[in-house]
Amino acid sequence: MTNKRPGRLEIDEATKFIREHSDRVPELGVILGTGMGSLADDMENRVEIEYSDIPYFPVSTVESHKGRLILGDFHGVSTVMMQGRFHYYEGYSMQQIALPVRVMRNLGAKTLLVMNAVGSVNALIPAGSLVLVQDQINLMGDNPLIGENDETIGVRFPDMSQPFNRALIDLAEKAALEDKIPSVHRGVLVAVTGPCFETAAEYRMFQRMGADIVTMSTIPEVIAAVHCGLQVLCISVVTDDCLPDALEAVELSRILDTVAKTEPNLVALVRGFVREYSRSEMR
Repeated sequence: MTNKRPGRLEIDEATKFIREHSDRVPELGVILGTGMGSLADDMENRVEIEYSDIPYFPVSTVESHKGRLILGDFHGVSTVMMQGRFHYYEGYSMQQIALPVRVMRNLGAKTLLVMNAVGSVNALIPAGSLVLVQDQINLMGDNPLIGENDETIGVRFPDMSQPFNRALIDLAEKAALEDKIPSVHRGVLVAVTGPCFETAAEYRMFQRMGADIVTMSTIPEVIAAVHCGLQVLCISVVTDDCLPDALEAVELSRILDTVAKTEPNLVALVRGFVREYSRSEMR
């Protein structure tokens, strides 16, 4: 597995390859999280491309991440969707993780909807909840922007005062209210490298830092998205309670089971958000 730093050449070559399969100019980019691949079934007029066929793309190695790029219409909005993502703990560099986001932008996307499965350190946000992320804490010890900056991609010092677009969060909350979707919260996301789950002491530290939910992904993608000018919304599915004084062992099978049980609410929220987005001035 190479740690070569992808740059403008790699972005353009990956984009060119995708263009050979579809001339679609997507407006929305979507990254599906663990166990959420069924949302791809909503894509119409679709063209599917395996990650392994796209120049310089990493390949998903984690269970439940299919490793497929899909272009099509997602509830009336032209979309490019990642059915499976890449994680730092798989051995990929931050720059490799950022590449698909930059390719989405290069294809024409203006907005990124990113989803993930998370643990909750907030007792008021239990397993089965949905969280609209309003801020983030990067504890991964790395950043996809480290190294020489390419001004054709983004500025040297991008502002991160609002990594998640507040207007997009409002649209998602409006959809949740109108469609009567339960257990939708706002929260702060903290990211760690994984792949091991955290200790009780670490969860307690996250609480004291002001975090509500914990992930092993997403933040590198968000940083890259902000850097290249995408407006971002993140929807998280809480799969387990990570309360330090009542901590229980967690297994992937249980996480996938919780995602499956929460999926109807997630699908309803995503569909509602896309509906509101298609009517808004955010397009």
